[in-house]
Amino acid sequence: MVTREDVENIALLSKLFVPEEELDSLTQSMQDIINFADEINNAPASDEGFDNINNLSNVFREDVVVPSYPSEEILKNAPEQGEDHFLVRNRA
Repeated sequence: MVTREDVENIALLSKLFVPEEELDSLTQSMQDIINFADEINNAPASDEGFDNINNLSNVFREDVVVPSYPSEEILKNAPEQGEDHFLVRNRA
């Protein structure tokens, strides 16, 4: 059971200010969260597969290296370039 003192202690440890008029509401909310977590923990679990319930298959393709454009062609529109790379201004 979450108490007002628990909420006050958590707020103190977290360096949070909780107004007095919000303590009861926050205490109830925290208790609701804990009750929900307990409900989830106590839910029956079976060892049945839940993986792939939509019958999806792997759509990845093989990684195949293919020829690329020559560096000169790629760099011909670059405003500034090095030997075989783009030059970018340092904006530090």
